[in-house]
Amino acid sequence: MAVIARWCIRHRLVTVLLWLLALGGVSAAAGIAGSAYSNDYEVPGTDSGRATELLKSGFPDLGGDTGTIVWHTDQGTVRAADVQQTMSKTLDKVAELPGVASVTSPYGAAGESQISQDRHTAYAALTFDKPAHEVDPAHAEAVVETAKAAEADGLQVELGGTAIGVTESPGGHVAEIVGVAVAAVVLFLAFGSLAASLLPIATALVSVGTAYAGTVLLGHLMTVADFAPMLGMLIGLGVGIDYALFIVTRHRRGLKRGLSVDEAAENAAATTGRAVVFAGATVCIALLGMLILRLSFLNGVAIAASLTVVLTVAASVTLLPALLSFIGTRALSRRERKRLDEHGPQPELPTGFAARWSAFVERRPKLLGVLALLLMAALALPTLSLRLGTSDQGNNPTSATTRQAYDLLADGFGPGVNGPLTVVGEVHGPQGRLALDRLGDTLRGTDGVAAVTPATYDQNGEIGFLTVVPESAPQSAATSDLVKTLRDDVLPKAGSGASGSSGSSVEAYVGGITASYDDFAEVIVGKLPLFVGVVIGLGCLLLLLAFRSIGIPLKAAAMNVAAVASSFGVVVAIFQWGWGSELLGLGRAGPIEPFLPVIMVSVLFGLSMDYQVFLVSRMYEEWLETGDNRRAVRVGLAETSRVINSAAVIMISVFLAFVLSGDRVIAMFGIALAAAVALDAFVLRTLLVPALMHMLGGANWWLPKWLDRWLPRISIEPPECGAVAIPGQRADEAEQPVEVGASR
Repeated sequence: MAVIARWCIRHRLVTVLLWLLALGGVSAAAGIAGSAYSNDYEVPGTDSGRATELLKSGFPDLGGDTGTIVWHTDQGTVRAADVQQTMSKTLDKVAELPGVASVTSPYGAAGESQISQDRHTAYAALTFDKPAHEVDPAHAEAVVETAKAAEADGLQVELGGTAIGVTESPGGHVAEIVGVAVAAVVLFLAFGSLAASLLPIATALVSVGTAYAGTVLLGHLMTVADFAPMLGMLIGLGVGIDYALFIVTRHRRGLKRGLSVDEAAENAAATTGRAVVFAGATVCIALLGMLILRLSFLNGVAIAASLTVVLTVAASVTLLPALLSFIGTRALSRRERKRLDEHGPQPELPTGFAARWSAFVERRPKLLGVLALLLMAALALPTLSLRLGTSDQGNNPTSATTRQAYDLLADGFGPGVNGPLTVVGEVHGPQGRLALDRLGDTLRGTDGVAAVTPATYDQNGEIGFLTVVPESAPQSAATSDLVKTLRDDVLPKAGSGASGSSGSSVEAYVGGITASYDDFAEVIVGKLPLFVGVVIGLGCLLLLLAFRSIGIPLKAAAMNVAAVASSFGVVVAIFQWGWGSELLGLGRAGPIEPFLPVIMVSVLFGLSMDYQVFLVSRMYEEWLETGDNRRAVRVGLAETSRVINSAAVIMISVFLAFVLSGDRVIAMFGIALAAAVALDAFVLRTLLVPALMHMLGGANWWLPKWLDRWLPRISIEPPECGAVAIPGQRADEAEQPVEVGASR
């Protein structure tokens, strides 16, 4: 690390130019290539996956995204002459727009089912010529503008569908701007220097910007979800600013101790920079743990997020030292520079609240430990009611046209029309067609089914499908129960061979949005124990190598599980129970996305390791120096709690700012990460962990001798090099840690 830092400092202009060139080059390439995201939740081998494959093979024309144009009137009916004339002309205009494949009007011969029984609501089925992720946003926007132009007094027009939802995405980067602005304020308050406070932000923006563009290019090589760039930016800004904060703090400490600018920057990169690399490695390991699930949808998210973390770490140990060399002593505030000139290097004692808190925890570890456990347990309780499922446009804010279209359809035609199921059959001969036709009658008599369309067959008559409209909403548990009933009871008893038996004349499978999400969630839940075990095991192994202790990794694993459980409790309370979701502009309550647990577990395990590393590495250093556990815990907490808390405030601010993104999934990530970091920093690392370490005493650092001989020796953050003697201090005291007494 020292060699890399030294080169970057000596060639600081070249280093900065190389990073700017990388940012500009990758961004230009991404702009030329464009995005190619895909939210493909299908899992090969599942019932819904097989249904999708059959539909694609038999009905390739169904590949375009579908939507609805819904209109409602309280004055008269939708069959009134003026309403019918206005909407017919509007639908004709929409049908002629670029990107639109077809529009099925309710005023046609077969459109009676598209008009509600009370005649106050009607809808037209809209089909684009491409899948949702390939639809040009400008084409979708033109559809919205053309349809909404028909609105008048007494006539409400709304639109729904995935492609239509893209037009509601907020423009610009408000969330990122707010997060960065708050981080800048916190950094300035912490450092008192404008130059020093801007460097972590500049470093994070360059690395995250490069990673964002890289994620766009990655979408052309593999399946990458449309929220992956925002998720990577959310993680990258948080950890990038934090990593730079730790390095700048060590650099400022070196300047105060009398080191030259270049020596202080090199020393910071060689010491804290190594801890940053280690912390970044734990985050990447946790993220890449998603690869063991072997789900293409999650593979792209894992690699994209890991790419962001790798680039933020690289920028922290290369670009940041170069920038520190550029600003010179301005990394210190004017008051600090004046004090250094007048009094020379002075020891930086841990005073104030940090020292008093450390002594307070030392005096009452049992009481504080119990209080912390009770708080974490209370917040984790909602996690027990976690329900994975599909959130849809019915969860959007009430002001969104997609939400209003959803509600109009639910009120006029029943909630199931917003998420119909599809029963797809592979037909074997005339008997197969007869069986599939009879299946429609059986489905109509099934509890929970509102309507069933007649069977539709492909040109060869080998594949057919029926559309089943449930009585309940797509995200309702009742709809998931209906899917299970169809698969386990109705289809087998109807002799359709739903399980795929070769002796059946028709093999039928249940697809649709609810079925796909349920299958996806089932696969994830089945693999979750293996995934969590691998992530925890690798994290514990890294900590075992770093701190040569059995207790430290075990406590870290327990703390990580506690942070994950408690943060999920917050997510369930807000998004599933609806506590304040509408107030925050996040729409109505609904189930939690099935992919959220896996992504959140990997991200949270990685981030929580950061604070564990920065806190315990200082305690471990003191333990090696003195062999006194109480002193090690007290000094380590006093010297690191302030910077950990500052870093936590920055990360929380960045994460919460993403609630402003307007995207429900990103808001879930933002709130979950913010809650986890807050609990991790202010409850676990600065309260529960030191309390437990005080109670365990020397057992914290116990390691069997045979294992100690077998393990390789690594050092996360070696003792600070280049120390200078402070006037009036003995040479043998120059490297000794400062005692933190209770009186301070």
